[in-house]
Parts: sequence; C-alpha cells; structure tokens
Amino acid sequence: MMTALLCAGILFTFTAIIFVLIKWGNMPLVGVTPVRTLTFIAILFTSGLDVGLIMFPLTEFASYADLAASPEYAFSNPLAIEFGFWGFLIWGFYFLTCFYFCAIEPKVKFFEIPLIKFINNTVIIGTCAFTAYLLLSNLPWYMPQIGDGETVVGSFYLIVFAVIAIAVYSSTSLRLVRTLSLSSTWMFLSLIALMWVGAFTGENGSTSDFVSTVALIGNYFGNIHQFVLPLNDYHEFYLFWWFAWSIMIGQFTSRFVGGLKTWQVLAAMLVFPSIPIATWFAVLYYYHLHSLDTTGYYSLAMVAVGIIFVVNSLDSLIRLYTDNLNLTVQRFGKAKYIAGNLVAMVLLTLLFKFEFLQIQWIGALVIGLFFACLTYILVTSFSKVRAIESSPKENEVDYSKIEMA
Repeated sequence: MMTALLCAGILFTFTAIIFVLIKWGNMPLVGVTPVRTLTFIAILFTSGLDVGLIMFPLTEFASYADLAASPEYAFSNPLAIEFGFWGFLIWGFYFLTCFYFCAIEPKVKFFEIPLIKFINNTVIIGTCAFTAYLLLSNLPWYMPQIGDGETVVGSFYLIVFAVIAIAVYSSTSLRLVRTLSLSSTWMFLSLIALMWVGAFTGENGSTSDFVSTVALIGNYFGNIHQFVLPLNDYHEFYLFWWFAWSIMIGQFTSRFVGGLKTWQVLAAMLVFPSIPIATWFAVLYYYHLHSLDTTGYYSLAMVAVGIIFVVNSLDSLIRLYTDNLNLTVQRFGKAKYIAGNLVAMVLLTLLFKFEFLQIQWIGALVIGLFFACLTYILVTSFSKVRAIESSPKENEVDYSKIEMA
C-alpha cells in the first residue's frame, strides 16, 4: 500500500512538472521576499539538505557495492547510486512546490484551510525533529572517540540539544537565517576543498584520479530512469524522505525567488545543488575506495559542517511553521518562543529515536496533500489557476534593487 502510494505520488509529481513547464515555463516568478540569484541558490541548497548529505555516504557505499545482498544495484556503481539518491532529478520535487507556493497558492489558498494548515505544520514539525534525530543517530559513527562508536551516549544528546537550541534562537531573525545559509554554503565548500586536497594531492592521488572518479557519476545520467520509482525498501525510504521535505522547502524557498523564469528556477534547482553534491560524493567515494583515513580532524570537520547544516535546516523550518501558526516572537516574546520550540523539538526527536515516529509516515501524509490539493483545484479553483499569468502583483519589485541588495 505504501509503495503504491509512493509510486503514484512520484508519477504525479513529474507529470505536474511537465505541465508547469509547458504552460508557465517563461513566466517570471517573484516571491514575497525576493533576493538575488546567488543568495536564493544558497538558501535553497542549505535549507534543502541536512546532515545526511555529510554523514550518510561513507556509511552507504559498501552496501551499494554488495550485489550479493542487493542485486538491484547491479546496473550502476555505488557513487552514481549515491548521487541518484541525493542529486539532480529528485530536486524536481522542490521545484514543483516552490512554483506552487509562488504562483498558485496565492490564488487557491488551499494551505489556509484550517485542517490542511494543521496537517502541513504537523509535517514541518515532524521533519524538523527527524533532522535532529539523524544527527543524533550518526554521531557515534563519526565521533567514535566519544563512547564505543556504536551507542548513543549522554554527550551526543547534549550536542543535539545544543544544536536545537541554536537553531531555535537563529529562527527568531530572518536576517540570521539568510546569513547562516550563505555561511554554511561556504563552510561546506571549504570542507570539500580540505578533503579534496587530502585525497588528490601528495601520495594519495592526483587530479586525474579525481576526474576519473567524478566520471563515474555519468552512469547516473545514462540510467536516470532507474531512479524514478523505488529500487528497494531503502530507496523507498529516501523517496518518502524527499516528499516529507518537499512542501515545506517549496513553501520556504518560494519567498526568495527574485524574478527568474519558471524554467530557470527548475534549471537552478536541478543543476546548482547537484554540482557540489557530485563533487563531495566523488571525494568521499575516493576515500572509501582507497581506504583513506577519515578519522581525526576530517571526521570532526564533517561533524562540524553537518551540525551547521542541521542548524540551517531547523531554523528555516522552525521559522516557517511558527509563522504559519502565528507562534511568533512578536506574539509571545523571545523567551517563551525559544522555550516552547525547544521543548517541542526535543520531545519529537526522542519519539523518532525510540521509533514511535517514522519519516515514511510523514512522506505519505505529504503525498496525500498533493492529491488533495489537485482535487481542490479541479473542483473549486480551476478557472483561477488556468488564468494565472504572473506571480502576485504585490510581489513585483525593481529587479535592479534586488541585484544591489
């Protein structure tokens, strides 16, 4: 049942993307808080990814190479499969929801229906907690010097608590959210450069080794159709995870689109995040293939950047659901705002830890929202949607001022 729902959601999503490009491909999109393109891409990248990007690959390459246990991966290499789970095509989920909230939702107002608003914000809050849980569950692997390398110990709970607290505080200011997005982008690029130097200079390897490693990702594009529907239960987990993120990331990033045409937004979402993802995965795959040491300052650097990604994801999403529910600093004051969100995030993170919640359930809820939204449009707002020719007029701005911002 869950697999059938997931497949239906994926096919609907890609069909909708094609329809959007045909009907509105050249329409400029402007959000309520437009920013220049570089800032938009940074916000998209750092809000749309979390600690899993940093911490999952080194733990997954071996399983993708184990064809005796998982023969369904035989069509490609582990690096291309890892990229397929994280890069390029899958970012179309975010494009569709970004377009919807920028151009269609202001006319339809589906997400202002009380029940839908409640479900949507339940999804956002639950996915926030899942992000914190991922950090908690992966810390033992990357910080074996604390504990036995397998068990979550008290120190890891304290680290995650501190991360949640910082994210809640950061969410109190939109300026902090933007600044952290740009800063974490540069930190991630610096991490890539650091580990690239360690792998492809000196005795470990050369630039040509890097080029040949990156070239392995080309197999993804030759087999891109293989990644549309779930390959197995683990790929299904990933796809539900992407659905769980899709509505809230689209809702958040749609605020910052600054005049790009619809097809340009799609291109930006597919291409720009995929370049650093491909580079990062290629570097990690080289470490994996040649059994290069990633302990010590490398693992600490990965944990540090992973923590920044978690903070950046959480503050964006906390800001989103508190705005949606009017649980704002202006309404309650900073102290109550921070305390309430901190308690909620900590408790929900523990529910994931003790398996009372699963990200697949949240992804299934989002797919249900997709189909409910389509039905609502067809029944109540079809003529309004068909007549859309631009983003809301109140969002129109002087684009020259955006570039100078």
